Amino acid sequence: MLRVAVVGSGPSGCYTAQSLVGLDSEVRVDVLDRLPCPYGLVRYGVAPDHEKIKSLQNNLRAVLEHERVRFLGGVQIGPGGVTVDRLRELYHAVVYCVGAATDRHLGVPGEDLPGSWSATQFVSWYSAHPDAVDAGFLRDARSAVVIGVGNVAVDVTRMLARGLAELTPTDMPQAALTTLADSRVTEIHMVGRRGPSQARFTTKELRELGTLPETDVVVDPAELALDPGYTDPSALPAPQRRNVEVLRGWAGTPPKGAPRRIHLRFFLRPAELLAERGHVGAVRFERTAPDGQGGVTGTGRHEVIEGQLVLRSVGYRGVPLEGLPFDPATGTVPNLSGRVLREDAVAPGEYVAGWIKRGPTGVIGTNRPCAKETATSLLEDAPVLALRAVPGGDPLPALRAAGADPVEWPGWQSIERAEAELGASLGRGVVKLPDWPSLLKAAAGKAP
Repeated sequence: MLRVAVVGSGPSGCYTAQSLVGLDSEVRVDVLDRLPCPYGLVRYGVAPDHEKIKSLQNNLRAVLEHERVRFLGGVQIGPGGVTVDRLRELYHAVVYCVGAATDRHLGVPGEDLPGSWSATQFVSWYSAHPDAVDAGFLRDARSAVVIGVGNVAVDVTRMLARGLAELTPTDMPQAALTTLADSRVTEIHMVGRRGPSQARFTTKELRELGTLPETDVVVDPAELALDPGYTDPSALPAPQRRNVEVLRGWAGTPPKGAPRRIHLRFFLRPAELLAERGHVGAVRFERTAPDGQGGVTGTGRHEVIEGQLVLRSVGYRGVPLEGLPFDPATGTVPNLSGRVLREDAVAPGEYVAGWIKRGPTGVIGTNRPCAKETATSLLEDAPVLALRAVPGGDPLPALRAAGADPVEWPGWQSIERAEAELGASLGRGVVKLPDWPSLLKAAAGKAP
């Protein structure tokens, strides 16, 4: 019997476990996660109002309920927890599916001003990630600037424009719901440094902005026309062409005078965040222009956009895990088809899948073939891996001896029940528990 630890219970971790037990009937998999809750970014990254995508949890649940898969939450790997070396001793193989845990920075003056945040921090707050803090994101904010034109940027823009009636049916924590419902933000600017034909959002996400009640979507036809792909979209790939068609429709529709406005801006790159009474008050952008090679170049002309809340959404980045090699240039663990490379040589029994393997690219479904490739590599190595004896058979006692206090599947089910009970008490559906004490208390079966 081959014992495998998969570190991370998001899509890449669950798909890796699914591939392993599906391809080999002799494999047993422990899926370890630092959090007491499974599902990773499906639970803590997908927008609360995207119920269809969030329902993917049901598919991941089926993996974690497989008879040869065991969920062990609340297990820290690395400093302060179980070391990489100790984990390697306890299992025939370890697969790291730890994602890309931090965000990219703008690298401009004023980026660290109060009121300037990463979109990741904002998403974590309204998604009830237990590490998140209520940082007063919306305090005294009248205008928000979202830097980036990917799906995460669209998500946070949409959440800023949602009202109480639309947020109440979600699983958003009560404090975040109340704060967003009471928000005085009426102007939201989503800004990209390149043109509309190069934006990274999907058409489905883009269209949703036009369905928000009491919200106008404003685009400037002259700004859009700076993009050759907008002027003549015939050569664009179908997804970008559909985006251009949506934007063209909005450009030809005058605003209705709704109480909230979303401004979609292009060909502007941030140059500086400007302070107002010790807090961010605006962003100075440089106007860019297409360089004819798919990029942009600066024009030396600038524009200032007011914003007491600035959210950067310019990509994720992997972080090193102590004990594993790391390539800072790519933000990934060096690997060959998922096999970890140490000084260009394959490290026996160590594997990666997901964003830490390939970088933060693709959609949730992209993790499935990525995970299968890694699982296939591992199983090709299985005859050699199985020759190494692992101590004590079941690693769980050794994990506990190393200081871990795992939340097993029944503990997670207790959290689910507590969240359903909390929602019922508030007259809502399921409402997430927002912090470590309440999650661990619920996992132990104690009433909130």
